[in-house]
Amino acid sequence: MRLNICLRWLCMASCGAFALPLWASQSPSVGQQREDVLFWSQAEHTARFPRMYEIFPADRVAHGTQVHALPQGTALLPQWKDGVTTLDGYMTAHHLAGVMVLQHGRIRLQRYAAGFDAGKRWTSFSVAKSVTSTLLGIALRRGDIHGMDDTLDTYVPQFRDTAYAKVTVEQLLTMTSGVRWNEDYADPHSDVAQMYRSACEHGQPHVISYLAKLPREYPAGTHWNYNTAETDLLGILVQRATKKSLAEYLSQTIWQPYGMASDAYWLKDDCDGSDTGGSGLSATLADYARIGQFMLDGGRIDGQPMIADAWMHGAMRKQQDVASPGHGYGYLWWTDSDGSYAAIGIYGQMVYVDPARQLVIVQVGAWPQATSKALVASRRAFIEAVQRGADTTQVPSP
Repeated sequence: MRLNICLRWLCMASCGAFALPLWASQSPSVGQQREDVLFWSQAEHTARFPRMYEIFPADRVAHGTQVHALPQGTALLPQWKDGVTTLDGYMTAHHLAGVMVLQHGRIRLQRYAAGFDAGKRWTSFSVAKSVTSTLLGIALRRGDIHGMDDTLDTYVPQFRDTAYAKVTVEQLLTMTSGVRWNEDYADPHSDVAQMYRSACEHGQPHVISYLAKLPREYPAGTHWNYNTAETDLLGILVQRATKKSLAEYLSQTIWQPYGMASDAYWLKDDCDGSDTGGSGLSATLADYARIGQFMLDGGRIDGQPMIADAWMHGAMRKQQDVASPGHGYGYLWWTDSDGSYAAIGIYGQMVYVDPARQLVIVQVGAWPQATSKALVASRRAFIEAVQRGADTTQVPSP
C-alpha cells in the first residue's frame, strides 16, 4: 500500500499538480502517512516540506494587520574556522532552503535557495515543541494552567490509571516522565515511528491511546529521555486548559499581537482534530526569526510580559544534562553554557537565540538524514561562523 501511495505521489509530482492532498485518500490513515515522512526520499523531503499543511489536515494561525518590522541592517558574512566553507556551499551541501540572521532586530543575513522564497512556508518539526512550551508559559501567566506541579491527570483524566497519572507539568516540560520511549528516527519499529499508526480509539488523539499503554522505566523526574509524543501530550494539556487549539491560541497570544507577517499552519491529529504539539508548525523564514526575536525581547509585547515568570526563569536554562558538554535541556528549549538557547527540529530546522550578541539565527532545510553527529556538528560550525562574523563587524544597538 505504501508503495502505491509513493507511486501516486511521484506521478502527481512529475505532472506538476497535486489535485488531492494525501489525507483525502481512504487508506492508509493520516497517521500512517505522517509517520512515513521519516522515510521519504531526499527529493520528497525537499518538495513537500514547504507544503506539509496542504498535504495533511492543518489549522491556520492567523496573522494580524500590524507587522513587527525587520529593517535591513549591515550585511554579515559568516566566517568558518576552516577558511574554506562558504554560505552557498554550506546551504547546498546540507540541502538548506533558507537562512536568516537578525542582530538587534535588524536583518544582517538573508538567503534563500532556488525554489524557496520569503512568501513560502517550511515545516519546523521539533521547533514546534519550543513554541508549545512557550504557549504553556503564557497559559501559566493567564491562570489557565495553575502551576508547574500540577499533575497530568488534572487536565487529561484518561491518564489516571496509567504510568503518566502523577507526572507533573514540569516533568513533561523537561522530558523526565520516566515512561519508556524510543525516539530512533531511522528505526521503523521505534515508538516515534509508530505512535500515529494505530487506529483511532474512542475519538481521542493518537498520542493518548499510544502513551496510555506504555510502562514506567524510571521514577518520574530522575531520567531525561527525548520524547516527541510527550510534547504532543503537553499540547493537548494546553488545548484543554485554554479551550482553544494551539493554532488559535498562538494566533491570539503571539502571532497577531507581536506582528508576524504571514499566516502559519499547525498540523492536527486526524482522530480528534487537536493540534500536535510536538511538531507540525509551518511558517515563513522571517516569522521564525520573529519567534526568536520575541524570545530575545523577553517574551514581551509592547513592553508587557506575556509569559509566567516561573517559566521564563527555567525555560532557557539547563534543567537536564544531554550527554553533550556545554549543552543542556530547559523547558523544551536546548541550552548552551554561554546563555544561548535554541528551538531545534530534525532535518536541519533551527531558531537559535544568542542574548550576549543580540543575535537570532534561523535555518530551514531538508538534511539528507533526520539527524546525525556530523550534521549537528555542521550546524554548530554555522552558528560559530555567524558569531565570528558578528564579532568582527560589531554593530551598535539602535
